[in-house]
Amino acid sequence: MGKTTLRRTLIGVAAGLLLVAAGSETAAAQPIYPKPDPDAFYAAPADIADHQPGDVLETRALPPLAVFPDTDITLIKFRSTNSEGRPIAATTTVLSPRNRPDNGPLLSYQTIINGLGTECAVSHVLYTSDPKLQVREAPAYNVLLRRGWTIAMPDHLGPQFAYGAARLGGQITLDGIRAAQRLPQLRVSASPVAMAGYSGGGMATAWAAALAPSYAPELRVAGAAAGGVPMNLVTMLEGLGFGAHPVFGLALAAGLGLEREYPDRFPLSDQLNDRGLAVRQSMANSCTNDLLTAAAGKGMIDFAKTTSMTQDPVARKVVEDNSLQLFDGVPNMPVFEWHSPIDGLVPVDAIIDTDHRWCGAGVRLQSAAIPVPDHLTAAVLGLPEVMTWLDARMRGESAPSNC
Repeated sequence: MGKTTLRRTLIGVAAGLLLVAAGSETAAAQPIYPKPDPDAFYAAPADIADHQPGDVLETRALPPLAVFPDTDITLIKFRSTNSEGRPIAATTTVLSPRNRPDNGPLLSYQTIINGLGTECAVSHVLYTSDPKLQVREAPAYNVLLRRGWTIAMPDHLGPQFAYGAARLGGQITLDGIRAAQRLPQLRVSASPVAMAGYSGGGMATAWAAALAPSYAPELRVAGAAAGGVPMNLVTMLEGLGFGAHPVFGLALAAGLGLEREYPDRFPLSDQLNDRGLAVRQSMANSCTNDLLTAAAGKGMIDFAKTTSMTQDPVARKVVEDNSLQLFDGVPNMPVFEWHSPIDGLVPVDAIIDTDHRWCGAGVRLQSAAIPVPDHLTAAVLGLPEVMTWLDARMRGESAPSNC
């Protein structure tokens, strides 16, 4: 099977999984949540509701890492908000070059986090010795650190690691910026700020950009660079597929993540057969490779006790609420958007439509189509242009647009 066909099949598998959940008419779901982090630092304080979004709850200086010379590493726990408006404690890991100027550039970089467990947190994977979990692009951060940039990397899936909950990622990203700017020792309170990310990280970035005017109107963000963004999960519902797939584990993980975030509206677990429940248990605390292994070569038909296509409007609304193309808010900052024009994983028409809508609303948007068929290759080949664009935004230059 070719790469493009493979990815299109994944879209169908994920779509079918979502439709199965939408067809539930049984009792309330019983989501499976990740085991609590053994480090009490990550737990929410009892008075979390007394704090405002972005308030710093606790900080910790993390050990230096040889991969980041002359760089301090700070873990911040801050107050954020989940998808249903409830207060949560979230975290961001901040890399601060020791030779940085006061109020030098601050970049919130949303990494790709494919995971359902606490060990997938950025602050953990930076220190892991497990080669399956290491952040491969970490050495590249030094290019920015040497320029005096501070880099904040939020755990944008939230404390329950709600993989697939895109709107949540945007809110956590914005609150992570707030928290970094409110921590005096970081010396970024008046810094020029930008955001960036690709694929799942791009989804959190793009949602943060669109939510900023309503969720964090006081923030002044110089620009957001988002690539390979799944702009419309509803579009993915149109590509149905039920057969076996080598990476079905990621699709199942996304469904489980949405159930965690919307336990009363997205009862996926009610739709699983005994085999599906057993796989759910095995992947409840897993990161990318183990998620893939848990369901390799399987498909929705193997794990679902029903393949009903009934469209429950409540469950469907969950998917719509996490589809940026359908969100009526627009960014109040310049945007750089890049993608493969023939991406087999992400529906490109949804990207183009969202770009056009944002352009029509007056957003200074620069879109770049990277002429490769592969989703991840487009991420890498687009980086030079992304970095040039971000650097100009940090210097305060007027943003270009090809609307």
